[in-house]
Amino acid sequence: MEPEEYETIARLEGQHWWYLGMRAIAARLIRAWVLPSLAARCSAGPAGVLDAGCGTGGGLRWLAGMGIVTGIDVSPLALEYAAKTSPRVIRASVDALPFGASAFDLVTSFEVLYHLGVADDAWALSEFCRVLRPGGWLVLRVPAHDWLRGDHDRQVHTRHRYSRSEVGHKVAAAGLELKHLTYVGLSILAPALLRRLRAGGTFAHSDVTLPPPWLNRLLERLLRSEGAWLTRHTLPAGLSVLALARRPEE
Repeated sequence: MEPEEYETIARLEGQHWWYLGMRAIAARLIRAWVLPSLAARCSAGPAGVLDAGCGTGGGLRWLAGMGIVTGIDVSPLALEYAAKTSPRVIRASVDALPFGASAFDLVTSFEVLYHLGVADDAWALSEFCRVLRPGGWLVLRVPAHDWLRGDHDRQVHTRHRYSRSEVGHKVAAAGLELKHLTYVGLSILAPALLRRLRAGGTFAHSDVTLPPPWLNRLLERLLRSEGAWLTRHTLPAGLSVLALARRPEE
């Protein structure tokens, strides 16, 4: 990722519609699917949570309500920002996690495996499985549809955008039981596609810019509106793929 992108994300992720909307969806699905299971398993103490690819640390804030959260990221610059949110951040790559087996009850990884810096996404998924306790959960989100590539992908060094079926196959191959798999962001797919078509493939800047307040609120609400549907259903297309998977009980 370009260095200036970290500064932009750190400055805007607390108010930008994408981060607010996507976190609201992820939080809703975690409450519906994951927390009841963790509550039964972690009665003796808080759950151990790993944010694998924590970036500038915005996710560490809301994940803190779900247990004791550790963040890892390969970028020293990202970790400088993340350390302002939590002292529990470590420089590490998702394909070489510096933790023993069965160390966490929940692993989250949002928009990370797509990156050029991840040489082998299948190996990273196997690492997520390794550090999960039996019965622990993975919540994974990656960008969808390679035909959606645009300026933002060049700015953040996108290696690959995924299909839903591809994510499902990779998660299962890593030894995880897939529980819920869907596209997310259908409500804003059309305007996003139009914006990228109008850009004409020229390199300009990333998508992380703050629109006018009314538009920012509208886009956030559109994303949030998908949350209730996605707790029980799926969407046929979207800007990202979201998967919830569980390590089998032994």
